[in-house]
Amino acid sequence: MIKKPIGLLLNGVIVSFGLLPLLAQAQQPVSATQVAAMVEALRQAAPQTKKLNDGYYSEWQVKPETLKGWTRTCLKRELTPTQFENSPAIARQVVSCITRRELTNQLRATNNNEIASVRGAACWWMTGSYTGCNKGFTAEYVQKVVRFYQQQLSKPAATQS
Repeated sequence: MIKKPIGLLLNGVIVSFGLLPLLAQAQQPVSATQVAAMVEALRQAAPQTKKLNDGYYSEWQVKPETLKGWTRTCLKRELTPTQFENSPAIARQVVSCITRRELTNQLRATNNNEIASVRGAACWWMTGSYTGCNKGFTAEYVQKVVRFYQQQLSKPAATQS
């Protein structure tokens, strides 16, 4: 039997309040500015195949098989690749939704290291994996995304896309 239940309860409350700042830091939301910067960086870094019908859609060069899940997740309905391609606003909305999710996951995984999070999300965007983009084409792509991301963040808010 516990002899000092009030003391135990008080200790629990004190510990809880002591952990609140750590929990708040660990769960910082991704800002709209960060999402917008990442979305634009992904757009700018998208590989251009120079083929008219290359099988990728929108300015972000998204695979059609990827679109089904993304549009279902973000819009609660599936779009065809043509619908996605023909609506830049919807494409940006879907890409923003997925980017927010992935940046949030990466911020959590990297203990809020913003650039490491951008690198991880860019690697995932290109390969489906958060790691392994440290050489060759994928490393160059990730570096481009980071550079464009930083450029977007350095712009005054009124000029960001």
